[in-house]
Amino acid sequence: MPVKLDVLAPQLSNGRQQNPFITADMPTGTAYTRSDIPHLAALLRQGEVVAFPTETVYGLGADATNSDAVLRIYETKGRPRFNPLIVHVADLAMAEQLAEFSPLARKLAGFWPGPLTLVLPRKPDAGLSDIATAGLDTVGIRIPNHPLAQELIRAAGRPLAAPSANPSGRLSPTTAAQVLKGFGGRVPVLDGGAADAGVESTILAVTGDTVTQLRAGALPRDAIEALIGRPVAIAEDGGPVTAPGMLASHYAPNARLRIHVEHPEPGEAYLAFGDRPGTLNLSPTGDLREAARNLFAMLHQLDAAAERIAVAPIPDNGLGEAINDRLKRAAAPR
Repeated sequence: MPVKLDVLAPQLSNGRQQNPFITADMPTGTAYTRSDIPHLAALLRQGEVVAFPTETVYGLGADATNSDAVLRIYETKGRPRFNPLIVHVADLAMAEQLAEFSPLARKLAGFWPGPLTLVLPRKPDAGLSDIATAGLDTVGIRIPNHPLAQELIRAAGRPLAAPSANPSGRLSPTTAAQVLKGFGGRVPVLDGGAADAGVESTILAVTGDTVTQLRAGALPRDAIEALIGRPVAIAEDGGPVTAPGMLASHYAPNARLRIHVEHPEPGEAYLAFGDRPGTLNLSPTGDLREAARNLFAMLHQLDAAAERIAVAPIPDNGLGEAINDRLKRAAAPR
């Protein structure tokens, strides 16, 4: 039988689970609101880091043109320095200042603003820090589909390099409270509510007429293939790190994690899916969008209360591809 932790799954009167984040442990720290954007933009221009909301997960942002600022991201996260960062921009005009857009890349940019990162040739005069791009001649770039993120970038007047706002290799945050907890209240956070998608952006490399998925994410591959009218190649495991999320062990909880589990072992907290009983359930109705939205929040919650977590099998179609990618990396040896 899976661990029963009643505190983990408070129920609403309609039987649905409440927001699964445990607020009792919330640390001291500051979550800022929309009216504070000028102040946060000033911090970014001064080379500080600021966490901000996107539609996928919260990002830990810094001025992508300032190497000292980008180093603060790595130092704050404890991040391996060979892993490049996604650069967030407010609009296509800002993106075109940084990267070369082929006709195919421009077509894919039709998904913007949204959960898609395009890895494109970096313009020689882009002014981006080599630390942000890990010395590569490409840059991963996207326009987040969150009004506060766009307002913050415009107010700062700089592209923002921003990985997920969590200590490196740990669970990605989907709420401001999780950011405050992860960094012990040391990082200012712009609170934009809970992330809608709950998993990171899909990352595509565009080389000539070839599109390669480097990381599965919130934009399903079938939607991309429908737009461009051709198959999307999949990057091989074990290749060079050319984009965020390609490290084998990533997004990891402290608890030991097993995946594709039909029957949990005694003492394991069970993260169920569909009509399976469990400690928590990503989506009792088998809705992959709901499961993606709940994934990190529920892993955070189970990780705070259990030493071992088992996760039910998740279909590998649509958003299930991104969910399984995250789970595989979370379960990798480290």
